[in-house]
Amino acid sequence: MEKVKIIKGRLGTAQSRQKSYSDMRRSVLEFKEDDWLFLKVSPMKGIMRFGKKGKLSLRYVGRYRIIQKIGRVAYRLELPPDISLVHPVFHVSMLKKVVGDPSLIVPVATIEVNEELTYEEILVAILDRQVRS
Repeated sequence: MEKVKIIKGRLGTAQSRQKSYSDMRRSVLEFKEDDWLFLKVSPMKGIMRFGKKGKLSLRYVGRYRIIQKIGRVAYRLELPPDISLVHPVFHVSMLKKVVGDPSLIVPVATIEVNEELTYEEILVAILDRQVRS
């Protein structure tokens, strides 16, 4: 029984150490209604969303406004009609606050997303051409 008490004590010490490490890095994210947010589109490594996979894939897209707070960690976003197939409620871990005034951000061309949540890239101009032999 003494060995069991020693093991339980050491496990409790290890758990409290791990909890203190995670508590230091944890930050409470909370947003208000009418805040502007970016949406994370590739939450896990290896999942392909919006066309590319790997280093050059998009991490965050758009500027979306919060319509409603649902519970402590979920938010309903105002999504444009072209991505209306996506469910509009997201966990706080999938959101990143837009820093600065959203009206000053230069709007990019809208991305047309199909039913598989991918898009087709269209070249605008060829900047350079070189022929090698």
